[in-house]
Amino acid sequence: MFSRKLTRSIAVGAAAIAVAGGAYGIVSATSSSSSAAASSSSPAASSSPAGGPGSGGGGSNARSGPAAGGSSGTVGSVSTSGFTITTSAGQKVTVNEASATTYQNGTSPASASAITTGESVLVLGTVSSTTITATQVTVQPAGSGGSAASSAAGVVPFQRGAPAASKQVGQIPANYSQGSGTIVGGTTASKATEAALAAYPGGVVDRVVKLSNGEYEVHYIGVNWPHHIFVNQDLKVVGAN
Repeated sequence: MFSRKLTRSIAVGAAAIAVAGGAYGIVSATSSSSSAAASSSSPAASSSPAGGPGSGGGGSNARSGPAAGGSSGTVGSVSTSGFTITTSAGQKVTVNEASATTYQNGTSPASASAITTGESVLVLGTVSSTTITATQVTVQPAGSGGSAASSAAGVVPFQRGAPAASKQVGQIPANYSQGSGTIVGGTTASKATEAALAAYPGGVVDRVVKLSNGEYEVHYIGVNWPHHIFVNQDLKVVGAN
């Protein structure tokens, strides 16, 4: 009798341990899933820029969505919702206008009617690939951003299948590594973009990144060189690669 009771007690105890172990496994799996989800939605994994006008903050440099940037070029077709431009290096860019878009003719305020075919313009806004939702459009003096400027800056137009040019000009921040830094928006991004486009017209700036030393990397697409333009804390271009 005692032996059967002891055996039964041992069996019940083993079953309880098995159930408890199973419950622990479920809890552990749930906890792991929750941690992974939290990690994937953390600021370090997010690419959306943060901050409004004047903001120097943003998400990480793991960009996967639109960010502040811009381009410059000659106006092609014009519609009620926007227009197209062709950069000095031949890149085609679509510009979408919005109710909040502002316009300048040189340094003077202007309206959307100032944007006509053949005008040279600087476009700042939110960039997704080669489409820009404009926050500001500036009609530039004749010759700004033209092919001569692009040639003088050494910009290498994009050629499908051609290897990217490998060269360095000016100063590259010490300890810089591609992919480092924090995406910025607002006035800081606009000024850095404008400086980069003035020095190296021809491509599209699709994000501006603040580096650990306080300087900025302006990321360039649509050309075979440069891909990174470096702007110091005074928002002056100091180098490119």
